[in-house]
Amino acid sequence: MDVTIANDPLVNWEAFAQARTELGASFVRILGYFREDGVKSVLRIEEAMRANNATAMVVPAHTLKGEARQFGADPLAELAETIEMTARACIERRDTPTQALEHVVQLRPLFETTLAMLEREANPLVERRPAAFGKRAFAS
Repeated sequence: MDVTIANDPLVNWEAFAQARTELGASFVRILGYFREDGVKSVLRIEEAMRANNATAMVVPAHTLKGEARQFGADPLAELAETIEMTARACIERRDTPTQALEHVVQLRPLFETTLAMLEREANPLVERRPAAFGKRAFAS
């Protein structure tokens, strides 16, 4: 694996590879579910933020957190967890989720960038760089 990819700040590629191995033939389908669920979760979180409804943020943030972790999208999972925990604290205090605003604003761009990276790596038609010495391996 290319060093720049292995050290990518948005995706833990070891966790991604592990999920790919564990999910096997279902991997691409499950990644598609992550896309669908993620788009819905981000939208629901944004709508809840506009409505100042902390309660409505908790479930979609929790869902996004778990699904992101499954694919090694750790920064996305951490941001979703921050939103979830902020919303839960607001519920306990009976307060509006204004503290979550800066995190909610960061959510969509991070989700879209991360998802594009995951889908690019999962695409079987994308040319992979060989691991050995950075040179192309040629079939004999």
